[in-house]
Amino acid sequence: MRRAFRTLAIATAASTVLLIAWGGVVRATGSGDGCPDWPTCFGSWVPRVEYHTLIEYFHRLLAVVSASLSIALAVVGAWSLARAHDEEHGDARAVPRLAAWLAVGLAPLFVIQAAIGGWIIATHEDPAVVTLHFAVAFVVLGVAVAITVLAHLLEPGGIRSYARITAFTGLVTYGLLLVGTYVRAEGAGLAFRDWPLMSGRLVPDLTQPGAGPMFAHRLLAIAVTALVAWCAVRARTMRPRSSRLIGLSTLALVLVLAQIAVGALNVVTELATWARAAHVAVSALIWATIVALAVVARREPSRDDLRAEGEDERFPATADRSLGDTVRAFAALTKPRIIVLLLITTVPPMILAAGGLPGAWLVLATLVGGTLAAASANACNMYLDRDIDQVMRRTRRRPLPRHAIQPEAALRFGFALGAVAFTFLALTVNVLAATLALSAIAFYVFVYTMWLKRSTTQNIVIGGAAGAVPVLVGWAAVTGGIAWPAVMLFSIVFLWTPPHFWALAMRVRDDYAAAGVPMLPVVRGEDETRRQIFLYSLVLFGATLLLVPVASMGPVYLITAVVLGGSFVYRALHLWRDPSDARAWALFKFSVLYLGALFAAVAIDALA
Repeated sequence: MRRAFRTLAIATAASTVLLIAWGGVVRATGSGDGCPDWPTCFGSWVPRVEYHTLIEYFHRLLAVVSASLSIALAVVGAWSLARAHDEEHGDARAVPRLAAWLAVGLAPLFVIQAAIGGWIIATHEDPAVVTLHFAVAFVVLGVAVAITVLAHLLEPGGIRSYARITAFTGLVTYGLLLVGTYVRAEGAGLAFRDWPLMSGRLVPDLTQPGAGPMFAHRLLAIAVTALVAWCAVRARTMRPRSSRLIGLSTLALVLVLAQIAVGALNVVTELATWARAAHVAVSALIWATIVALAVVARREPSRDDLRAEGEDERFPATADRSLGDTVRAFAALTKPRIIVLLLITTVPPMILAAGGLPGAWLVLATLVGGTLAAASANACNMYLDRDIDQVMRRTRRRPLPRHAIQPEAALRFGFALGAVAFTFLALTVNVLAATLALSAIAFYVFVYTMWLKRSTTQNIVIGGAAGAVPVLVGWAAVTGGIAWPAVMLFSIVFLWTPPHFWALAMRVRDDYAAAGVPMLPVVRGEDETRRQIFLYSLVLFGATLLLVPVASMGPVYLITAVVLGGSFVYRALHLWRDPSDARAWALFKFSVLYLGALFAAVAIDALA
């Protein structure tokens, strides 16, 4: 019986996803009136062979299929409940009681949904009724998905805080779906003909027709993206880890990002039929995935809920610490020394782009926004790396390893800083600069920290792109765009990062080995690391010289680049031929001076 119930549940959920997706096709093609009466079509049960009629009629057929499957599911669920007294001792063939009850309640929902479909025909597609139709459709899909998940998870359990955040994410996502449905029903999909701006503004004139619903839709989309990203990060860092939660949260994040791209294509293509239909289809997939995530979070077995929260009872509560200690701990989360280095690479590109000194307010706003963005990325990085930071001598005094801050508080702090950074830069500088800063946060957190750092020796090579983005932010702040000089400056920082970091990694290679991080000195050995440092120093030297023709640099920059580059190559060569920890550490310290002096030369040359 349980196997039949599972099969019916999967079929019902899948057919409901297809039903909602085809409903999007009906709306996108304007085929809602393809059959002007209900339940028949032009007074007949056999449809006319006409484009809009066939599209609408197929939607009705899918509804019949889904309803039939739900009725069969309800029958099996009711039969299981009737036999409940035979299953008191945990019969492996039994259907979980909650799943059975939900199955019994699902069939009436299909009846209600069908009645609303007839109401749409009678009201000639009134926007409010269309919205209600989709609202009930997503409830039906949510219940079908919940039944499917519950039919496969018998064990009680659940990770409380994670279950709460996934439930809240589901609630906000449902609100987004309803607002999006109303936008489509009102024909307000092109209330703004630009993206991501709204009539050239971040906050639009809400008196425009359709502006209010569309603005609400975009705000909710931002909120859902942030919440799903939060769920994905939490799932990967909980102990014990759950492969189900990781898989579902990652899928949800990928679908949300794809939906953002489809939403942009709706504007770019001016609501092309395929783009509108795809938007609805992906919405259904997102909703199904988030509902599944929330249900699994409530049912996933957890051996130790305290461990799942990322806490350790051996350490004192953070509530006992003074306000000053807490403030200093949060400040340490942001890695202030790294932020200073990032800001050094922001101002010179602004001066080069402006051909002189930019406005003081623009520079200040860009630096403040860049600081907040870098702080956000660093705080999230510390949250994700707290387990290996506790192992490494160099990092074990950071706030999270010494339990100066609760892990979730650190993650909330990082996400809040990212939101403030984007909003501040968008309002005070421009949307491109804000978007670039946000992309750097996302790349550093999701690509470098969560993926590359623990999986490949190329982690710092590829991950270095995040540290080079401030160059682009500075250039975009002045010009509102990106040009080849900015790309070359980006490349310089990108190429500088591996030899800079590998010199440090050689000094602390034992730490990385103990933590299981595949840094180049640990995996490939020190000889190969020194060779790579030397090769990268040569390429870096060449890139700094290429900036001269690309950006029309003068003698001040050229002389500085030659002297600094030659010294970098010389030091890297000596490290390769005469290895020692002292030389590696000296090269690391010189690399910091090198980058600062090179970018100072960019600024001085532009002002000369």
